[in-house]
Amino acid sequence: MTAVQRLASFVTRARFDDLSDDARTQIKIRVLDALGCAIGALGGEPVRMVRAHVDEFGGTGRCTLVGGGRTAPDRAALYNGALVRYLDFNDSYLAPRETCHPSDNLGAVLAAAEYAGADGRTLLVALAVAYQVQCRLSDVAPVRAKGFDHTTQGAYAVAAGVSRALGLDEGRTAHAIAISGTAFNALRVTRTGALSHWKGLAYPNTAFAATHATFLAMRGITGPPEVFEGPKGFMEAIAGRFEIDWAREDLERVRQTIVKRYNAEIHSQTSIEAALDLRRRAGFDPAQIERVEVDTFDVAFHIIGGGEEGDKTVVRTKEEADHSLPYMVAAALLDGQVMPEQYRPERIQRDDVQALLRRVQVRPVEAYSRQFPARMPSRVRVTLRDGRTLATEQEDYEGFHTRPAGWETIVEKFDRLSAPHADAGLRREIVAAVRGLETLQVADLTRLLASVRT
Repeated sequence: MTAVQRLASFVTRARFDDLSDDARTQIKIRVLDALGCAIGALGGEPVRMVRAHVDEFGGTGRCTLVGGGRTAPDRAALYNGALVRYLDFNDSYLAPRETCHPSDNLGAVLAAAEYAGADGRTLLVALAVAYQVQCRLSDVAPVRAKGFDHTTQGAYAVAAGVSRALGLDEGRTAHAIAISGTAFNALRVTRTGALSHWKGLAYPNTAFAATHATFLAMRGITGPPEVFEGPKGFMEAIAGRFEIDWAREDLERVRQTIVKRYNAEIHSQTSIEAALDLRRRAGFDPAQIERVEVDTFDVAFHIIGGGEEGDKTVVRTKEEADHSLPYMVAAALLDGQVMPEQYRPERIQRDDVQALLRRVQVRPVEAYSRQFPARMPSRVRVTLRDGRTLATEQEDYEGFHTRPAGWETIVEKFDRLSAPHADAGLRREIVAAVRGLETLQVADLTRLLASVRT
């Protein structure tokens, strides 16, 4: 039996009853969190472009778009996935050498489940499958250091989750995963140097393509059976040798994913919380800041602090701002928050934040790096023009798996993000639908999502 066949066996045998009570709660928390991000992203410039594209080329309207309208399943995966991802406010999973955003799979799994006329239990278990596949591949087969993007493992996760939502048999599931894993290996340049719209659209594009591939497999199209271990396969060409015993895997990895408290790249969360705590406790005038020093772990330094992935003091766009630790810390100190408002063009371009971000120095600390990913430690030190130095240190933030965010916290986040597009009554209905999703049909949820104002 090939590796992809063993993975397909895991996918097809997954059942809702395999989820522990806590895993069921956590997967619903992440669905609500992702939907809040999606609704909050309505009106974003690249999202509008994607919507125009889908409206022109959308195909038969079998699946619902958030905000109204219907389209083909693969294009629903693209558009709804773009909504989940655009704000860069959805969940994350931290492996030692890889970071991913497993709720990126929601748009694809939701479309497939709606297409299949599935119930909420099927949606939840299919999404849990996608989480497990993506997180476990991130654990044992990281690709970032090889120059590939985390969407590479995502192709396997999308195909697995969509296959489970469609109820495909083991053979067709294996072919769907094999086609997707072979075809969609993306480059890390997406997230290095000058950042573009593609940072937020790379995974939605993978979701679109892998959903399309899975529907081809449903029709009978076959894929390379040795996609993992064969000559020039994933192991030989990219990841190196690894082993996952899918017969022993469960659906509990969702419990180790983390949600964002601040609208910022995941590795920045502790630094931002530390900066905000310092601002609240010390009560200084941000205009009197002489310099800011941020000590963090090496992964944060290399991705958002000016290390391997480029200078982070040149910030002109949302995409550059939400991946610049100097900008995000400067905005936190000036504004007392880091939310979608901090990424409006007029905020990014103002002189106060542009000047302060250039006085933020980010340094990797070896002791902090050794603690990652079990902890996300950071120390923020602010020196004022009168000579005073203020400092604080934290090892995690609210939303990390050591301090998990509860249901009410996520409801508050959902309400804040979705309020411009949904009145209080509709928001309550969506929250209730997600909380009781195992008792509903997927169509009950998508009908509510169609009522959101664009």
